[in-house]
Amino acid sequence: MNSPIVITGMGIVSPLGCGINSVWQRLTAGQSGIRFIDRFDTEGFPVKIAGLVPTKEQDAKAGFDFSDIVAIKELKKLDRFTCYALAAAQEALTQANWFPENDQDKENTATIIASGVGGFTTITQAQKILDNKGYKRISPFTIPAFLANLAAGNVSIKYGFKGPIGCPVTACAAGIQAIGDGIRMIRNNEADVALVGGAEACVDPLSLAGFNALKALSTSTDPTKASRPFDQNRSGFVMGEGAGLMVIETLDHALQRGAIPQAVISGYGTSADAHHITSGPKDGSGAALSIKRALKQSGLSTSDIAHVNAHATSTFVGDNAEIASLKSVFGEQLAAIPISATKSATGHLLGAAGGIESIFTAMAVIHNLLPPTLNHTDPDDSVKGLDVVPNRAKVHETEHALCNGFGFGGVNASLIISRYH
Repeated sequence: MNSPIVITGMGIVSPLGCGINSVWQRLTAGQSGIRFIDRFDTEGFPVKIAGLVPTKEQDAKAGFDFSDIVAIKELKKLDRFTCYALAAAQEALTQANWFPENDQDKENTATIIASGVGGFTTITQAQKILDNKGYKRISPFTIPAFLANLAAGNVSIKYGFKGPIGCPVTACAAGIQAIGDGIRMIRNNEADVALVGGAEACVDPLSLAGFNALKALSTSTDPTKASRPFDQNRSGFVMGEGAGLMVIETLDHALQRGAIPQAVISGYGTSADAHHITSGPKDGSGAALSIKRALKQSGLSTSDIAHVNAHATSTFVGDNAEIASLKSVFGEQLAAIPISATKSATGHLLGAAGGIESIFTAMAVIHNLLPPTLNHTDPDDSVKGLDVVPNRAKVHETEHALCNGFGFGGVNASLIISRYH
């Protein structure tokens, strides 16, 4: 029998701050990381809020400081999403105590860091320079800063990881698919250890205007109340940013090197809707297939799942389709399975969503504590009779939990995380 794949390290940069312990404490306390945008002028602009990673000045305890991660002179070579990935990698690798020194270990370490968009702000800023100052003023670091795979590339270079390197760019399912890719590489003996997850930082006027044109974003001016999955008063999602990475390896490998397993990754599944570029089918059939595949790989039954961390972005079409998918898989059992929608606290981190939400799912399993779905005051008809963990965290025995990620293009990914005994 194959040795189980375990999580031995986790790292996070999020709108709720940086660091697993601080972020988990704030998430389960019902705090929100969504605030007014202060990086550019939003006067006359329809979208004024986002889930922004706080700076050290804004959050002395858990704020982000670029100088903690990279030398100031190197910053001009990196987009923000890569800096977030470097910070999350540092925490995850430290927790896992994985800093290989010999060639064999370095060659057997994979780096799979997803991003839905990559260095979007680098692109928009370069276009402004080109328009206003001409081509000669474009930095030679423009291209390597915005390429989506450069988060993985820079992390690999920093730590000398010479194993497989990758970057799923599969919209909002990318973070979970990165974890799935890492699982496959370990199972196929292409790697012994994989650093996996996602990073994103595209809170920018153009990206916000683009999503606003799709009528996908909330234009609320009440930041902490704007993201409200499964609530009748929801008005769209809130853009977020950050990174969530984890170190995974087989249990045998972890124990052999003296690492401490945090949780087990029991199953992974992925599928395509083959339906529409921006929305899944109303019956959630594509998402249901992804969940069923994760269950099949895990060897678990529907009755074993004690918690769901839903993709739940706070859009009518997406939320309702996901609930339809869960009902089709779990049937009447769903009434007894609490469903958390943590984007209510962080906003939607696009390609990084699956990375941080897989971490939230692992923490729920580790602590038997379920994060709340904030702003749930007027339940949508689709969730009546269901427990969406409204507004307050819930103590709940959780042996196995499901995490979902769904994205534009009809991509679906599901992960099952289990307690390590």
